[in-house]
Amino acid sequence: MPATAIEPPAFSAVLFGLSGCLVDFGARTVPVALQYAFPRHQDLGSVERHPETALRAWLERTPDDSDRHTLAQALMQAAIEHTELTPGCRELLADLFRQDVRCVWLDELPNEASHTLASILPDGVIGITASPPRPWPAPDACWQALMAVEANDPRHCVVVSGDPRLLRSGLNAGVWTVGLAACGPLCGLAPADWQALAPLERDRLRAQATLELYRLGAHSVIDHLGDLATCLEDLAARRQKGEKP
Repeated sequence: MPATAIEPPAFSAVLFGLSGCLVDFGARTVPVALQYAFPRHQDLGSVERHPETALRAWLERTPDDSDRHTLAQALMQAAIEHTELTPGCRELLADLFRQDVRCVWLDELPNEASHTLASILPDGVIGITASPPRPWPAPDACWQALMAVEANDPRHCVVVSGDPRLLRSGLNAGVWTVGLAACGPLCGLAPADWQALAPLERDRLRAQATLELYRLGAHSVIDHLGDLATCLEDLAARRQKGEKP
């Protein structure tokens, strides 16, 4: 009897954002850290997620080294508090590992905070923490990740994130992109706060985030990682029909 052919995975590598994607529902680490370090009354959902940019906007001045040190300490505290997998993450990663898909996380937090958040991830998810020559949305970080896992064809790779800047990085790198509407920074709510919303308000925020992610060019948008497996099948079908990222 001839051996059964093993169908290759639809994608060779998936590049995930860390905060607001794999862990830390709502990408709350940076805004919560700013509140710890420099208390003030502000809507945390509107805070930029890039630490240096967020710090400058929060202080309304150019930060100095003392400010950065204070924020770095607060980021560690906030990272410890937000080290929790997002819905569907564990099951999705197990499924991708079974298919021999290389899984990578990308983040812009200081290395210590990033690794604290990533400590809950299963073995096998590769972290890329080396600072790229240019920050997101330049493609450098995505290219570094693809080279690290020897993924030679960007058309067989996907970036998954709720952060518009990382999705633009993926688009600039020539890979497929999947936006996360509910668990990323555009909604920016902690899991309990998200669930406590009235259904109509959840739908409004979800629709608003979905529209913004599609407008920036994401190839597909889902709520969270629990919906990704079906989404990847759809993207693979689109690629087979000749569509390119």
